[in-house]
Amino acid sequence: MRILVVDDEKKMVMFLKKGLVEAGYSVDVAQSVSSADALQGANDYDLILLDVMLPDGNGFDAARKFRSDGYAGQILLLTAMSSTKDKVRGLDSGADDYLTKPFSFDELLARVRALLRRSGTAQSPMLEYGVIKMDLVKRVVRIGSDDAALTAKEFALLEYFLRNADRPVSRTELSEHVWDIHFDPGSNVIDVYINNLRKKIAQHTKNKYIHTVVGVGYALRKE
Repeated sequence: MRILVVDDEKKMVMFLKKGLVEAGYSVDVAQSVSSADALQGANDYDLILLDVMLPDGNGFDAARKFRSDGYAGQILLLTAMSSTKDKVRGLDSGADDYLTKPFSFDELLARVRALLRRSGTAQSPMLEYGVIKMDLVKRVVRIGSDDAALTAKEFALLEYFLRNADRPVSRTELSEHVWDIHFDPGSNVIDVYINNLRKKIAQHTKNKYIHTVVGVGYALRKE
């Protein structure tokens, strides 16, 4: 699942992004309302973590605009303002939940999972392709009748392939969307993870699924 973090505090952004990526989520970052608005308009996010105090506006107005633009995913407001009045204002602006700073990452992650469990009406919590079935809420992968034991990064990698099935995806694309880094042509990290994922899929089906596309990258295909 894909999450947009909107916060202008660098330490907070690093804290949130690191934890969410390790939990298996794909994460984009915006440090202002304007950049968040642009990213939200160009991408499909399952959840937006939105700080209230931003350099060019506030999270209340941003949440209201996202809703008016048709965003149907989950919005979790993050703020140091803890009064009942502020919480009511945040929820009335279109947010689904409100978390006051400081908070533990465990609590944040629990709230993220709870919100995503609610979001079945906005987006299906299941991805399916051939004999591969992925439950995005329970974070379980079944191949045929078996559960596949995947690491968080392997889960995120397979999720990206499932969302982009039958089309080639480049190493650059994978590095940016799964690893959240710029592609290093001298690194074989992506190839190593692809190889590991192929081996785990092969434990449950004879179909190769992840194919090499010469000169491009990889593609998830049934043949």
